Amino acid sequence: MEEIKTITTEELKKKLEAGEKPEMVDVREDHEVAMGMIPGAKHIKMGDIPVHLDYFDKDKEYIFICRSSGRSGNVCHYLQEQGYKVRNMVGGMLEWTGETE
Repeated sequence: MEEIKTITTEELKKKLEAGEKPEMVDVREDHEVAMGMIPGAKHIKMGDIPVHLDYFDKDKEYIFICRSSGRSGNVCHYLQEQGYKVRNMVGGMLEWTGETE
């Protein structure tokens, strides 16, 4: 199995502060995202990813986010097998120190 690329919370925060607009997908449950999401992230629950494959573009890279990076890692493995470009935010929202909305 091909290794999943990662991004740290600090690296992502720097990208956002620099004005970049990476494709971010938060795969946590509704009650978790209610406590705050990274501005600009799209919410698609982990269990809903297979039925939302039409949202994803194989030419773009997506950063996946969850609470601690376990579920987002699973989503990354699944989508990478389908031919998508993915990156897992290691540490998840537990380590996120940037803005939330």
